[in-house]
Amino acid sequence: MKNIISKISIYAAAALVAAVSFTACQDEPDRFRLTDGKPTVYYVRPVKAAAADSLLTSAYMGNSICLVGDNLTSVYKLLFNDQQATLNNSYITNHTLLVDVPNEIPGEVSNKMYLITKNADTVKVDFQVLVPGPTILSMKNEHTPAGSTTVLYGDYFVDDPNVPLEIAVGNKEATIKAFTKGSITFVVPEDAEENTSIKVSTIYGDAESVFRWKDTRGMLFNFDTDPHPANHGWHAQVIETDETALDGNFLRLGGVDVTMSEDGAWDDGHFSFEYWPGDWTTPVSYNDSPLLTDYADFSKWEDMALKFELFVPSANPWMAGSMQLIVGGVEKISGSSAGEDIYGNNVAGANNTFFNGNVLPRGLYTPWVSTGSFDTGDEWITVSVPYANFKYGADGTAASGSLSAVDFTSLTIFVWSGGNMGTECNPVIKIDNIRAVPVK
Repeated sequence: MKNIISKISIYAAAALVAAVSFTACQDEPDRFRLTDGKPTVYYVRPVKAAAADSLLTSAYMGNSICLVGDNLTSVYKLLFNDQQATLNNSYITNHTLLVDVPNEIPGEVSNKMYLITKNADTVKVDFQVLVPGPTILSMKNEHTPAGSTTVLYGDYFVDDPNVPLEIAVGNKEATIKAFTKGSITFVVPEDAEENTSIKVSTIYGDAESVFRWKDTRGMLFNFDTDPHPANHGWHAQVIETDETALDGNFLRLGGVDVTMSEDGAWDDGHFSFEYWPGDWTTPVSYNDSPLLTDYADFSKWEDMALKFELFVPSANPWMAGSMQLIVGGVEKISGSSAGEDIYGNNVAGANNTFFNGNVLPRGLYTPWVSTGSFDTGDEWITVSVPYANFKYGADGTAASGSLSAVDFTSLTIFVWSGGNMGTECNPVIKIDNIRAVPVK
């Protein structure tokens, strides 16, 4: 009896599944099904309804378009030139097909779409894929020495037999060693002029970088020719040079014999660089330790970034603590006694409480957090932290305060806390060419 009941139950369940499946098909009459025959395309239009009455004969890579026609559910594969598009059945009906133009540059340009059925029948439609001009995003090391090799990052770096890809530093053409769509490896010309932009030229257009090679604008500390002290606070960090030096002296935080705990515990004696302006005079003057606002214009600080070159050796990787980039006006911090300065401002005096807690916004640079360990491969790289991202408190949460142009008179760089638990380590962090420059 139990076996009979079990078999009846199995048959009943199977019948129920079949019934549900049949009902589901009945309830989804518009569900995609690949059909036979060939597709027909009457025209191509933008996807957005507001522009639906505009016909398209071309579109840029990555743009979304809508094909309008008949039997478009027969399209099994779609190519733009020789690049295959990704089809989403949810966006295909008998009369419309929504698709993104492939984001890869065509190898062979025919200026046609190829609609291919499951039986390999092909329908050709005239359509031109437009390739944008080049875009420059960043440079591996903006202070790469002349004659050395570096990398430029961006997009749409295209070479053409008739119009070759070209790159120049200022007006000096550079030698290209290798390239992809998103990067160019090149040699900085020996006779390149410092403080000049990078230019890229392709068959599709030209681009010029916002940043400059060996940028001297807004230079705050190069640790060689600064007209003010490199250290001016409670801790004098190591300023040195060695065989790894990019150009002369650099600032070093940490060391091979200095341990950072996994939580980035407070160790300002080894990991805090302080430049707090103000002389020990009455009233407070700035002759020997001037305001950093004398060396960069911070009136449009939200369109600027704090940049520097960084070297972290592979033998001593960085695995804990956030690099806190902290600014504050004289009413918050100075390298002098508290009181009044020569401009009539109230001066806070030297203290380490102004950046504690989550009121004062600061930038956090924590490159190890995604992989657990970070080094620069025994070479120098450029780090850029937009001032618009100076919005965090000491523990990595959002700061409650705000910044204004008067807050950039000082700079503290402290590798400490940041809210991420890491691994105990002995990091060596070398920094050079600290500068405040436009990024827009």
